[in-house]
Amino acid sequence: MGAGQAVGAIDNPIQREVHTGHPLIAGSGLKGAVRHHFTRTWNNDKLIARLFGPERNASEHAGAIAFTDAVLVAFPVRSLKNTFVHATCPTALARLKRLACDSAKWTVPTIGEGSVKTASNGALTEGRLVLEAFDFAATPDEGIKAIADWLAANALPQGAEHEFFRSKLKTDLALLSDTEFGHFVRHATVVEPHVRIDNDTGTAADHALFYTENLPPEALFAGLLLASVERRKGRDSEGLMDARAVLATVLQGANERQGLANRLLQVGGDATTGRGLIVVHPAGEGA
Repeated sequence: MGAGQAVGAIDNPIQREVHTGHPLIAGSGLKGAVRHHFTRTWNNDKLIARLFGPERNASEHAGAIAFTDAVLVAFPVRSLKNTFVHATCPTALARLKRLACDSAKWTVPTIGEGSVKTASNGALTEGRLVLEAFDFAATPDEGIKAIADWLAANALPQGAEHEFFRSKLKTDLALLSDTEFGHFVRHATVVEPHVRIDNDTGTAADHALFYTENLPPEALFAGLLLASVERRKGRDSEGLMDARAVLATVLQGANERQGLANRLLQVGGDATTGRGLIVVHPAGEGA
């Protein structure tokens, strides 16, 4: 999800929160991506306007579905052992717990700078965790293990294709301080050079080099999907979907329409190069 503007060496940076610097996926962008997805897969069904509001003349009625920003929970960081760890921090976990409410029975941990708490010792070397060029004193922690188990059970689909990553999340979750986590989410993203090709010569066009920032694969985000009773101008409540029906239609689908649950969704730019593919996994009641 691009920010649309740049101040620095990266021409196309990703969206970030102003106060934390963490990457995010804006709720408006998510809603637009979901609407586009349904327009394509539901063959422009009239139900789309009922759920998301009219595409034009929006004064007719409001949509019945809303998206919050998706905030960062865990960020993949290259490690000396086990390829990478799922790094997180107290602020990211506290925000997740606030979203999950009573379903998150674990306690938000604390951590000092220069130290790391991990879910296991799998990525450690003699009590140290090496991330990129940084070396941290690290200890396995039962509290982090409980959070990792909860994430593995609730944040990823249960299909066989995700089994490896559920297992990795259980063992390779690492808690960093807010400051050190902030460094990695700022400086450990994927920055790629792009160049525009001149159609006549088949070579790079003059002054056409630009740099695009992307999130690394396996980043984990969380947000809320909100539903209300369907609202259509001039209609009484009879025959309108209630909030539960709206939510079920978007997530699980209806009749031949496929919902979002555990399916691929493309958000942001560079769709033709496979960028912006995310798996949407709903963690509902009791999760």
